Amino acid sequence: MATAAVSKSAPSDLRQLLFLIDTAYDHVSWHGPNLRGSLRGMTPALAAWRPSPERHNIWELIVHAAYWKYVAWRRLTAAKRGSFPLAGSNFVARPVAETKSALQADLGLLDEMHRVLREAAAAVPPVELDRGSAQRGVTKRALLTGVAAHDLYHAGQIQLLKRMANSDTP
Repeated sequence: MATAAVSKSAPSDLRQLLFLIDTAYDHVSWHGPNLRGSLRGMTPALAAWRPSPERHNIWELIVHAAYWKYVAWRRLTAAKRGSFPLAGSNFVARPVAETKSALQADLGLLDEMHRVLREAAAAVPPVELDRGSAQRGVTKRALLTGVAAHDLYHAGQIQLLKRMANSDTP
């Protein structure tokens, strides 16, 4: 699911932030797979695989990324808590059912949380970028830059988990 192109009429600071968010999530990037790219071709079995019982799996990282996009949206818009579609926060145990439809639903949740966050980011007046967000001490610019960094961090983590799951050695 590619997000909307960055508007050429958007001020350059905002255009740059939207570019970072887009390339970290689902637009072509020079560094290799972004978050959505790291999930291409994901199967329920691979998404549910854990390197050890106490470690997170890819599926949980999908929901974790969706949750933090929701938190970033909330902090950007000063929206009230409580509207994330799933019970729980941060790392929600997954899978509930190891099915293709359950995985597609959680990937859809990730896409939806990204869409909502990106729309809110695109609507930030440029003069507001260096003003505080609803998170004390964090500007809107820092929040949006952090969204891109978070996506890329977990894209790399997912790539490593895929290699581990597909290797014959621990």
